[in-house]
Amino acid sequence: MTILDETYTLSNGVEIPKLGLGTWFIDDDKAAAAVRAAVEIGYRNIDTAQAYGNERGVGEGVRTAGVPRDALFVSTKLAAEIKDYDQAVDAIDGSLEKLGTEYIDLMLIHSPQPWDDFRGGDYAKGNREAWRALEEAHQAGKIRAIGVSNFQQQDLENILPGATVVPHVNQLLVHAGNTPSELLDYCDSKQILVEAYSPIAHGAILDNAEVQAMADKYGVSVPQLCIRYTLQLGTVSLPKTANPEHMRSNAEVDFEISSDDMDTLRGLSDVDYGEHSAFPVYSGK
Repeated sequence: MTILDETYTLSNGVEIPKLGLGTWFIDDDKAAAAVRAAVEIGYRNIDTAQAYGNERGVGEGVRTAGVPRDALFVSTKLAAEIKDYDQAVDAIDGSLEKLGTEYIDLMLIHSPQPWDDFRGGDYAKGNREAWRALEEAHQAGKIRAIGVSNFQQQDLENILPGATVVPHVNQLLVHAGNTPSELLDYCDSKQILVEAYSPIAHGAILDNAEVQAMADKYGVSVPQLCIRYTLQLGTVSLPKTANPEHMRSNAEVDFEISSDDMDTLRGLSDVDYGEHSAFPVYSGK
């Protein structure tokens, strides 16, 4: 049994594989091949989003991967700009249509604010409306689990009082060098599973000498150490790659990081994302 066979159980009883394939930056016309390659290696958890512009390709990969649909866990995300009930309803149906699947395993609100105002204005009402649309789609059986992404504690506290479903998941930027411990603890207290995106810090961590030395000590690569770190935090790890060799090595994480080394990695900060700092999630807001 490898990490690819291991799952967490969401608060509603739905099982989610611990390691998934992130598909950000994989072009629509290359997404199907990437999904098929990942499934062949053993991945069962595939993560996309309306904003990635590759739902059609991911859906094609899911349908042509040669395993039953119910063997795969497919996630997508409602565009961050949608803060309106009717638009959200239409967009959920739009994702189902693009993916070409009868249901979605997990759908998230991509961000509490539109990307051009990330961590900016007040979208509290819009998030509650988008959440209501997700709840109804979940109730109707279109989506097996629902959640959020990039939500801070106050964003969660905005939707929880009126919610009929507590978010099953919060997908966050989590990696060695950016471990939001208080938010992780808060999510845990609400039985909200955290998914870690960019567990390899969008590549920024590869130049960290301390992390490299630790990886050498365990006889693993820096990406393998970083993925293992997020798994030992109790999160789903979602490294993104279209390269089958990387997919394979990213899944070779059957080793244990000591508690002292976990503390060291948890205490790291100040990762320089370089050119990728232009993206809102890496901007330090």
